[in-house]
Amino acid sequence: MDLERANRYIDGLYSKEQLLRKAEFLRATALQNFTEVVDDDVARLIRLLILISRPKRILEIGTSIGFSTCSMASMLKKTGGQITTIEFDPVVAEQAKSHFNRLGYQDVVDLRVGDARNILPTLEPDYDMVFQDADKRLYPELLPDCLHLLRPGGLLLAEDSLFPVMELDTRYHALIEPINRFNTMIAESTGLFSTLLPLGDGLTVAVKLD
Repeated sequence: MDLERANRYIDGLYSKEQLLRKAEFLRATALQNFTEVVDDDVARLIRLLILISRPKRILEIGTSIGFSTCSMASMLKKTGGQITTIEFDPVVAEQAKSHFNRLGYQDVVDLRVGDARNILPTLEPDYDMVFQDADKRLYPELLPDCLHLLRPGGLLLAEDSLFPVMELDTRYHALIEPINRFNTMIAESTGLFSTLLPLGDGLTVAVKLD
């Protein structure tokens, strides 16, 4: 199956839906330099998972300009809940904050600025969902903290999981090994039940077992 053709078909089916879209979000962003945000199909699946699982506490690692954060917040406005999101770059964090305020999500988003390696140990456990989309080199290092903070039965999501099989620009080649190591850790974990979906650049979906 031609996945690119399939994605165009799916996008067309939902083109009239009144949801926040990546292209519109990028047009409203003043910054030029920031970490790439998730594709619309990934954002849509995460929204669906929120509606299914009704999380009260979500942890996002890697805010960037806030597209995925706002996508999740749009569902939490309906279901109730809060997002704690971590961004390393203070300039990018300010841009994300402006989007939260512009769209009216500031009441459900707790933005933390700094190195996730320092912030994660300060957080209280029992998050219902953890979404990992930070520096790919840190994925294996951050996984133990992510699992510690996630409650049994909670969802662990990770973006860009298919980097090892994608034709990447040479500047991204250093990210292949840590992502492959992270994928292996997830697949071999006895404490998780997981799969890897070919959405966007690959989305890991895992449930923490009791």
